[in-house]
Amino acid sequence: MIQVVREDITRLHVDAIVNAANSRLSGGGGVDGAIHRAAGPRLAAACGQLGGCPTGQAVITGGFDLPARWVIHTVGPVWTGGQAGEADLLASCYCTSCQLALAHDVRTIAFPAISTGVYGYPKAEAARIALNCLRDYQPKFERIVICCFSDADRDLYESLLD
Repeated sequence: MIQVVREDITRLHVDAIVNAANSRLSGGGGVDGAIHRAAGPRLAAACGQLGGCPTGQAVITGGFDLPARWVIHTVGPVWTGGQAGEADLLASCYCTSCQLALAHDVRTIAFPAISTGVYGYPKAEAARIALNCLRDYQPKFERIVICCFSDADRDLYESLLD
């Protein structure tokens, strides 16, 4: 089941949440900063030991002070017009995160809208890419949550799911 919600991803009771991270895994603004603040300082320490993450890939840490047991950190592409492989890299973020989650026996997972904030990816195109990947993995999870920041984002994902 794919569920779309407008919630604070740091409060969701799922096995894993996905963090739209930067390549240094250092915390930052938006979803990344919120997750780091909610998880507490042990998350930053765990991320510091990983040595970063390339765009389109994913790494995993514990959830520490979050309700989620795991945080899967994935680095989305910065939108530069669509001619630099951004679509493939964004799809890889979702698919690699799902593969990593399944390798850690995750049954419920929540995703933000990766790359659509300061990285500037067009929201409708990013949502289509996300849903194409997540539909392929849907049978392998009990629940996939797409956690939206705004009502407009939630409405966009719901319209694409119909």
